[in-house]
Amino acid sequence: MNSQQNPMPTRKLGGLDVTALGMGVMNFVHAYGPPTDRAEAVRLVRHAFDRGVRFFDTAEVYGPYMAEEIAKEALRDVRSQAVICTKFGFQYKDGKPAGLNSKPAHIRQAVEGSLKRLGTDYIDLLYQHRIDPEVPIEDVAGTVSDLIREGKVKYFGLSGAGAATIRRAHAVQTVTAVENQYSFWVREQEPEVLPVCEELGIGFVAYSPLGMGYLTGTVAAETELLEGDLRAVFPRFTPEARRRNWRVVELLRQVGLPKGATPAQMALAWLLARKPWIVPIPGTTKIAHLDENVAALDLKLTADDLKRLEDGYAALTIEGASSGPAQLAQIDVGAKEGTSSVGGHGHSPLPDSGARVSL
Repeated sequence: MNSQQNPMPTRKLGGLDVTALGMGVMNFVHAYGPPTDRAEAVRLVRHAFDRGVRFFDTAEVYGPYMAEEIAKEALRDVRSQAVICTKFGFQYKDGKPAGLNSKPAHIRQAVEGSLKRLGTDYIDLLYQHRIDPEVPIEDVAGTVSDLIREGKVKYFGLSGAGAATIRRAHAVQTVTAVENQYSFWVREQEPEVLPVCEELGIGFVAYSPLGMGYLTGTVAAETELLEGDLRAVFPRFTPEARRRNWRVVELLRQVGLPKGATPAQMALAWLLARKPWIVPIPGTTKIAHLDENVAALDLKLTADDLKRLEDGYAALTIEGASSGPAQLAQIDVGAKEGTSSVGGHGHSPLPDSGARVSL
């Protein structure tokens, strides 16, 4: 497929135009096992561009730093055609994440580092990666607003944010996009966050849209997770939970079968059908999987398809929290399951200052 002859459809995140499918540049270096060979990672990101993807998501904490460098190497000669997102919000000790830090001076320091690693003089979409309970969100939004006026950042986003925080930030600086976990089997965004985004005209970027790989049907109960794979400690990824939850994969497979669609393609098509301002950003380390994801854009779900999926899902009980306690504790109130208002500003405290984020 030549992306110039067959441009990918676009969607709007607030005032930002992006391709309907993005790419998460995380899996190569973070969360799912040993790092991918650098040259192979660069080749795959460039392949995504060649297939029409123009929306690339990374963060300083991925690696740390390595994912931004991969994005730079893959996209340096097509920078003006790509929408590049990155994130701030962590401090580091001995080259590893060591807690949250969204103090204004630290934000500026993080942005200068990201600009250098990305090889650019502006960041298209800058997210606060996780809400810092020690820094009022108004101060964070104000700092990013200054960076926008200075031309170093174009748009502001929040990741792992709840509805109340989104409102407060948006009152200071327009929030273009909220990036939270959302997929066919992780629905916590639906009661509060998605309605707020719709009300305020904010786009929604769905991370882990394939359920951290589970919804592809390739992570069976017997699948051995690699050393360094964070899913090994997630309740939803114990062998028993994977076995019991397999019905969700079978549901996607059954509805997709008459269409010749894989479970992964059905999961992405379901997200795309939810709202026109939702954009999934699947990550992968394999070209075949990337091509499979892109093909989901050609999949049209009928009202009957969607009803079968929803009725089937309503009959299921999903076992296990989608992430580990350390990861969930970093998610803002209202953006995760089983939240309660604790800690400063009504946010959950970080239980382990060295805990790694899952995305």
